[in-house]
Amino acid sequence: MTGLGGLDRPGAPTSPGAWDERSEDWLTADGEARGEMPARADTDAWVDTTARADTPARAGTSVPGSAEDPTTAPRPASPRRTGADPVKALMHRHRDLCERAVDPLEIAAGLEAHGVTDRTAARFLHRDVFSLAEEMYVRTPRDGETPAAPSSLPPLRARVGWMVLTLLPGALCAAAVAGLHLTDGRSRLIAAAAGVLAVTLALRAALTRGPLAAKQGTRPTATRICWLIAYALLGDGLLQAVATRGPDALPDGTADGPWPLAAAPVLALALSCAPAAWCAHVLAVRARRRLTASRALKDFATSAKPLLLGTLALYLAALTALLTLTTSTLGEPGAYPQTLTLGALLLLTRLLTTHGFTQAPALVLTATASAEATALAALLAARLPGCAWLGAPVEALIDVWGLAAIPTLACGAGALTLLLHAMRTLTRASAHTPQDQPW
Repeated sequence: MTGLGGLDRPGAPTSPGAWDERSEDWLTADGEARGEMPARADTDAWVDTTARADTPARAGTSVPGSAEDPTTAPRPASPRRTGADPVKALMHRHRDLCERAVDPLEIAAGLEAHGVTDRTAARFLHRDVFSLAEEMYVRTPRDGETPAAPSSLPPLRARVGWMVLTLLPGALCAAAVAGLHLTDGRSRLIAAAAGVLAVTLALRAALTRGPLAAKQGTRPTATRICWLIAYALLGDGLLQAVATRGPDALPDGTADGPWPLAAAPVLALALSCAPAAWCAHVLAVRARRRLTASRALKDFATSAKPLLLGTLALYLAALTALLTLTTSTLGEPGAYPQTLTLGALLLLTRLLTTHGFTQAPALVLTATASAEATALAALLAARLPGCAWLGAPVEALIDVWGLAAIPTLACGAGALTLLLHAMRTLTRASAHTPQDQPW
């Protein structure tokens, strides 16, 4: 063995108690007092403890074996060893997590977020992370009170508050579209401006409560989302006008004007805010139930993947029905590819954002908006002398696949990227940490 002393092999916990002051002294004082390497208590290494000789007596008293007491023969101090309790060391490492946890599931999710796997739990003589979390939860002191039983699962029902808020964007958008069709001239411009403002405020209110509410400190993506929705409303018409050396006039709010306005896709997306919130609610509740039933991280990941795919399919089915309704009501051509891909992109962005994964959605939204803007800029730049080659790829794409190719490819690639990312992140136990949710 090295100078660090004998390595204690992991064994079954010998103490039913939680971490206390003596245990902390055992962890830190032994190695530091002797000038050796301090012990570590992390999730992947065991706690090494070494023997320490008793401290000498206070000044002014005779020490056996010293010059002040020549009659006593010197005797070496007998070392004493302290048994290592790795679970107790792990509890000290994650003390805050254990103290604020309301049930073992929260501890399991926190451990998984810190990199503790079932293989790591086996080193602590537990079959999986859930079993290790149960022991840590039971052994955590809670101010002298008996640990509360695991909280019951939330019922599959929604509160009226956030349900009403998710219905507001669709209702106000329908009113704005009706105002565009019933007015003309300056009145139509005022109705359009008022409608955009009302829908924006309603959408912001719907995203602050309920299953679609994001955690604090998320990356701002409102500008990119507004661009994508504006492109769904005006993009295809502008692309067609630019491809034909236009536009010759500003949009007049109609589908057959010089700059066609596609109101049906935007109205369908606004109406789908309520189904999106319900799908997010179902995902959260079902994931919590499967987390409770699972006994290993791989089991939960395996069961969570079909749940995520089913949630996305359910939303797309609802969006398809709403888009069919809006196109038939407004008499506009169906824009199914670009609207469905945009809806999938927005839903996956919100699901990842509400669960704390904000970096990937921000990057994908930026890339998607940049792709659409680049297509328009390329056609405009092709009008410059000697720059016709800049718009050749976009024109070829439009000739083969039509105007819907640009937003469909951009939003489809973004949605696929976020889906692959969600299959890795939203299937983790740490993504569904139990919390006191107001909905």
